Amino acid sequence: MSSRQILQLGNPLLWRPSVRIEDIRSAETRGIVCDLSDTLAAFRQTTGYGRGIAAPQIGLLKRVIFVRMQPAGFCGPLINPVITWMSYATFELWDDCFSFPDLMVRVSRAAQIRVDYQDDQGERTTLEAEGDLSELLQHEIDHLDGVLAVQRAVSPQAFATRAEWERNR
Repeated sequence: MSSRQILQLGNPLLWRPSVRIEDIRSAETRGIVCDLSDTLAAFRQTTGYGRGIAAPQIGLLKRVIFVRMQPAGFCGPLINPVITWMSYATFELWDDCFSFPDLMVRVSRAAQIRVDYQDDQGERTTLEAEGDLSELLQHEIDHLDGVLAVQRAVSPQAFATRAEWERNR
């Protein structure tokens, strides 16, 4: 497969919810997973950062995300992911997104979550995540629901350009 263009803030597809994948072992699903992996790798090679990507970001309204949290963490696709539990404890962080790479948004996320999903073989799996992985999964699953980090801003002052954020961190 190949690296795909990442849709940018303002593209109406980013605001639309994704549909569930029914045939996980299909060539189409394998293609989506490969395209997400390749696109994430290309973005990371170009920018030096990037841990996850959702299918809507490459114009595919399917419930698939791909995460690469290495060396420690999780690597692979999550198909039809659903957050089934969130801790009451939260934390705030500056979030960024491939779809608006020069904008940072201060958001609040659950400190811990539980996600049910299917792997690329169709096996139902549960993943418990905390900290960075919890935040990343919430961000990517939001994409599947047509929700962007700009909608999760903790206040009207919770925005900064990447350059300004880097100067002040």
